[in-house]
Amino acid sequence: MFDRAIFELDGIKPMMAVVVALTVARALAVVGQAVGLAQAIVGVWQGNALEEQAAWIALFFCCFVARQVILAAQDHMLDRYAYRQADSLRESLLQAVFEAGPALVGRRGSAAVVNSAIEGTEHVAAYIALIIPKMTAVGIVPLVLLIAMIPLDLVSAFIALACFPFIILYMIMIGYTAKDDAAKRHGEFERMSNHFIDSLRGIDTLKAFGRSRDHAGRIFAVSERFREATMKTLRIATLSSAVLDTFATLALAAVAIMMGFRLVEGTLSFLPALSVLIMVPEYFRPIREFASDYHASLDGRTSLAAIRETIDEARALRPQNAERDLALSSEALEAPSVTLENVSFDYAGYTALNDISFSVKSPCKVGIIGASGSGKTTLLNLLSGFSDPSSGSIHIGTTTCSTLRNHQWHAHATFIPQDPYLFHASLHDNVAFYQPHATDKDIARALEAVGLDVLARELPQGIDTPIGAGERMLSGGQAQRVALARAFLDSSRTILLFDEPTAHLDVETELELKESTLALMENKLVFFATHRLHWAANMDYIIVMDHGRITWQGPSDKLKNSDAWTRLSAEGGLR
Repeated sequence: MFDRAIFELDGIKPMMAVVVALTVARALAVVGQAVGLAQAIVGVWQGNALEEQAAWIALFFCCFVARQVILAAQDHMLDRYAYRQADSLRESLLQAVFEAGPALVGRRGSAAVVNSAIEGTEHVAAYIALIIPKMTAVGIVPLVLLIAMIPLDLVSAFIALACFPFIILYMIMIGYTAKDDAAKRHGEFERMSNHFIDSLRGIDTLKAFGRSRDHAGRIFAVSERFREATMKTLRIATLSSAVLDTFATLALAAVAIMMGFRLVEGTLSFLPALSVLIMVPEYFRPIREFASDYHASLDGRTSLAAIRETIDEARALRPQNAERDLALSSEALEAPSVTLENVSFDYAGYTALNDISFSVKSPCKVGIIGASGSGKTTLLNLLSGFSDPSSGSIHIGTTTCSTLRNHQWHAHATFIPQDPYLFHASLHDNVAFYQPHATDKDIARALEAVGLDVLARELPQGIDTPIGAGERMLSGGQAQRVALARAFLDSSRTILLFDEPTAHLDVETELELKESTLALMENKLVFFATHRLHWAANMDYIIVMDHGRITWQGPSDKLKNSDAWTRLSAEGGLR
């Protein structure tokens, strides 16, 4: 029920010290309330004037006000601390995801990562704000009140003490059960989120093949599993809260009954009995309050565990700082030569790349050709620095490294994927992705270079027109042109990596883009992955891949005389 990861938060020790001090003060205020109220009631019951009880009544009200002020100050302080920690956790998560790259997002799912960064951190903030004062109160308030009850009525104190371990034991049992159910629910939530975002991305394809209605049934099934998991978790949370309330009520009843017998027998006076009777509900209050917020703390604990797991996984995927900050000479990056020696890549027990070796020097257009699933994208991910080789070495000029996940390499490389992402922003901001301070004239030249100048003039607000989700939608070809415009705008990047940029385009659109793409490639080191062989004639060097291996490599003018060309043509690659 309590995650030890809480103690790893920044500033948690001084915060806990303050909370403990405030909780002790609050418990003492409860004792003062009980004593003041009991003294005033007993005094009036004994026939004394109400004015004579003014001091006790004042004590009661002062302690009451102090208790409320302490609670308000503690809640305000913890809310601020919780949201600072949630913001810090969100920054750490986003930084880890950014440094780990697409490899992490591919494993966790983009929807799961986004939910963790937005909704998950909000749950964590609520969890921190709840769990610290609740657990502190459970440990301190009953102890202080028990110490106060012992000199007043030892029997009642013993009954309260005897009931407390049973309630704690039940809380632990419920915690173990609910932890597993909450983890399953969170897993169902991540699966539902990933399934839903994948469905949105592929909805056009589903409609084109007439499968949208069938897929709607699968979405319902995934959502229904999440609903069932949520209801099960809520059922446990509700029942546990009810049972804890029952335990506390029975304990209070036991104290009251035993106290009544002793009052009748005359072995207990009214003042200590009334004081203890006022304290006992406050003795069990922290447990009841903890139970009432049990479900919220479960969501936060599960989210915190998921975020930490994601960050740890990102760190495992990330190379050491020495590799990331490995100095690459400016000469090596301006006209880079890239050599891979016996590079392999394993993923989940599967060898995606096996013994890859080649050497190229800029300027050079390298075509990576092969059928879908041959390893082209995996090789591009290694060359982009999104993934790290399992074995082998990479040489950039005279520098040897085990990965290209390097700050300087990234600063000189442009990656153009199959489906470029359009941000929910203006056309200007989308094109200026690599150069956020580019002028309107620079943007206009880049748009003209890729043939988007006509579109820009037709838009209602020109290049300031919002595009992307919920705004002016662009076709697949136009989105690819935006990606090319980004590369045109930043001419300082000398390495271009294309991951089948025309795979989802029709032939006419592809041919229109080809001229702009080839112009962008001039005097750069280009890695162009494709399964369409008509690009081969425009490449300088060809690498043919099949099942994670290089089956042929050499100058492009020798490809047509090779067996690889015959095989690729027979497979329908010549289009």
